Amino acid sequence: MILLRSALFNLAFFAFTTCGAIVLSPALLMPVAVTVALVRWWSRQVLRMLRVIAGIDVRVTGREHLPCAGPALIASKHQSAFDTIVWLALLPRPAYVLKAELLRIPFYGWFCRRSGMIGVDRGAGTAAMRSLLRGADRALSEGRQVVIFPQGTRVAAARGTVGARPYQPGSAALYTRSSLPVIPVATDSGRFWPRRAFLKHPVGITVAILPPIGPGLHRDAFTATLSRTIESASESLLPDPVDNPVGDSRDIA
Repeated sequence: MILLRSALFNLAFFAFTTCGAIVLSPALLMPVAVTVALVRWWSRQVLRMLRVIAGIDVRVTGREHLPCAGPALIASKHQSAFDTIVWLALLPRPAYVLKAELLRIPFYGWFCRRSGMIGVDRGAGTAAMRSLLRGADRALSEGRQVVIFPQGTRVAAARGTVGARPYQPGSAALYTRSSLPVIPVATDSGRFWPRRAFLKHPVGITVAILPPIGPGLHRDAFTATLSRTIESASESLLPDPVDNPVGDSRDIA
């Protein structure tokens, strides 16, 4: 049953995404707000498909820490492709920090670029940091919420991962430059939608939004605090998936 539901979800996801991107491509010529609204609509439909077809529900805790509007910095644990979708539904005007090469993918990249996502060439050294800061400055000045995955890539859901994949300097640079608090986020998404895995396990993904880290810390102290906060909270979600309460994603989708 898991194999069948996973196959149906993958088919529906790729068909819906591909056809939608082609059919809705004229929106790329419209105001940015239209593109952002369409991308957010797409994310809500994907979450619905995830629930209905694959049997994966989404439980979000700590919503009170998210802004209703205005600029914000969100540093989220990244375990799964799911993490690149859910923030489009949770935030009013999200701007992801992502790999620059993703912006070159036909249709997908066009929508990312038009909707104001922040592309960073990770191999460009100091130029990558300048690009990140310029993009974040622009997004925050527009009242958008910048989402960064501080480890820079997906890391499997497992215990004892603290220090296994270092936190990159990008989140600390945004923190010190903006003087905004950073909202840490833990998740267990990799347990149910693993990296490069075909199967989607029908239980429930938890997105735990944690209290903000206020401005004023030294970069090293901030990075240590962010890593400790996210990693410990993510590990706390791992032990007992059976006992992990499954919420209702209808408030997202």
